[in-house]
Amino acid sequence: MIDFFASLNWAAVLQIIVIDILLGGDNAVVIALACRNLPSSQRLQGVLWGTAGAIILRVILIVFAVALLNIPFLKMAGGLLLLWIGVKLLLPEHDAHGKIEPADRLVAAIKTIIVADLVMSLDNVIAIAGAAEGAAEEHRVFLIVFGLVVSIPLIVWGSQLVLKLLDKFPIIITLGAALLGWIAGGLIVTDPGVRHWPVLAGENVHYIGSVLGAIGVVLVGLFMKSRMQRRQASEKTSAE
Repeated sequence: MIDFFASLNWAAVLQIIVIDILLGGDNAVVIALACRNLPSSQRLQGVLWGTAGAIILRVILIVFAVALLNIPFLKMAGGLLLLWIGVKLLLPEHDAHGKIEPADRLVAAIKTIIVADLVMSLDNVIAIAGAAEGAAEEHRVFLIVFGLVVSIPLIVWGSQLVLKLLDKFPIIITLGAALLGWIAGGLIVTDPGVRHWPVLAGENVHYIGSVLGAIGVVLVGLFMKSRMQRRQASEKTSAE
C-alpha cells in the first residue's frame, strides 16, 4: 500500500481535483433547479439520490467515453434533450401538480437530474479520463474512482448552496437554464455528424453555438412561461 501511494502520480491527482472543482458547478446548478420545487423535507433526498444515480452512470460513461463521443449525432441528440430540460426548468408548476404525491415529485426530480447530468458529462468525463492517462496503468482506475468520489461532496454541497440562493434570488433560475442552453449548444455544433459542414467550420463556432443555445433556451422558456401563466390566470378567473 505504501509503495502504491509512493509511486502515485500526484500531479494527475491534483489535475483531477481541479477538474472536479471547475466542472462540478454546472452539475450542482442543474440538481438545484430540478429540486427547487420539492418540499424542504425532500430536497436533500433529491440531491443525494440524484447525485448517486448520476455518479453511477458517469462511471459507466467513462468506460465508453471516447467511443461514445465519436458516434455521429449522439452529442446532437443529447444537446437537444438538454435544451428541452433547460426550457422545462424555466416553466412554473401547473396547479394540477398539487395533486401529485410527494414521492412522485421526488422521483421526477431525480430522473431530471440523472438525465441532465448524463448528457452534460459527455465531455466532462473525457477530462478526468485524460488526466488519469498521465499516470501509470495500475493507477488509472484508482484515479478515476478518486475523481468521482471527490466530486460527490462538491456537487452535493454546491447544489445545497444554489438551492438557498434560488430562494433568495429567483433570477438564478434563468441563469441556470441559460447555462444548460450554453452547454447544449456547444454539444450540438461539435457533434461528429455535423462538424464537417462548411457552416460549422469556423474557429469560433463552438462559442457561437453555445451563445445561441443559451439565448434560445431563455427566450423559448420565458415565452412558454408567459403563456402558461396567462392560461392559469384565465382558468382561475373562469373557475371563480
